[in-house]
Amino acid sequence: MRVVSWNVNGLRAVHKKGFERWLAGSRANVVAVQEVRARAEQIPEELRALKRWRTHFVSAERPGYSGVGLFARAEPDDVETALGVKEVDAEGRLQLVRFGRLTIVNGYFPNGNGKNRDNSRIPFKLDFYRRLFERLEKARRDGERILVVGDFNTAHQELDLARPKDNRETSGFRPEEREEFDRWIRAGWVDTFRHFHKGGGHYSWWTQRLDARARNIGWRLDYVLASHGAMPFVKRAAIHPEVFGSDHCPVSVDLDPKIR
Repeated sequence: MRVVSWNVNGLRAVHKKGFERWLAGSRANVVAVQEVRARAEQIPEELRALKRWRTHFVSAERPGYSGVGLFARAEPDDVETALGVKEVDAEGRLQLVRFGRLTIVNGYFPNGNGKNRDNSRIPFKLDFYRRLFERLEKARRDGERILVVGDFNTAHQELDLARPKDNRETSGFRPEEREEFDRWIRAGWVDTFRHFHKGGGHYSWWTQRLDARARNIGWRLDYVLASHGAMPFVKRAAIHPEVFGSDHCPVSVDLDPKIR
């Protein structure tokens, strides 16, 4: 069973670049996408009603902003989309989807940059992290099988970005953001990619300027975190830089089907 996460930087845009063809060849059972940037009715019908796929989308109140979506081979047993806080839920950043005993949380974690790239949204970002952590904590402690996937908008460690010394004051690598990520790891969440791959040079986002992707000057912002209840079923984790269409690339985990 394969679960894939991808910040598509506009689902309608990536659709024009071959998303449907990529999806057909992905060998995925579940594909979680972030930064959809469209209401459900604005998404092309051929994507909303793909044969052999079930779809679900959450949009932000603000047009052309944020949003998450799900493509799944099986019908989910349950879908939740809110943390219960109006200003957070208004941005359409969350899906909690249950397939039998497996819960997949698709999150588009906020960027800490304000309108003037002034780090003014970091408190909002950290609030999202903390509220989601608390929402999942009892289930994690109880041993439930949970994957948290998505664009976390944080490079956790120095080896998760190409130029850590140049970005210590940049949102995405600020100490308070990394500390919040650390809290998840200390609590028992497992960074699945790091479980299998210890070295650096692996990134999932590159600026679209200065030929950064070709030069592999990037950041690892996209993760699959597993609860201890889910981790025994995780067989491998990967980043897919060969997949184009967005400034992010997909990340994935392969699971023992018995996880469900």
